[in-house]
Amino acid sequence: MKEITLSIDGMHCEVCVRRVGRALQGILGTVVEEVRLGTARVQSEEIAPLLAALARAGYTARTEQR
Repeated sequence: MKEITLSIDGMHCEVCVRRVGRALQGILGTVVEEVRLGTARVQSEEIAPLLAALARAGYTARTEQR
């Protein structure tokens, strides 16, 4: 698995943080390391399922460059 940091648009409060965390935890083969306002750090093999889960939860995201 590789570490992926996502920049997430539309997160404005702690309720959003919990919603994003739940959306990402539901993806098989993904380990959620940290969710903060605006970002999430996960370990996963693929980015597409992460983006799809976030879209279903009402958020858009992109990977942060390191």
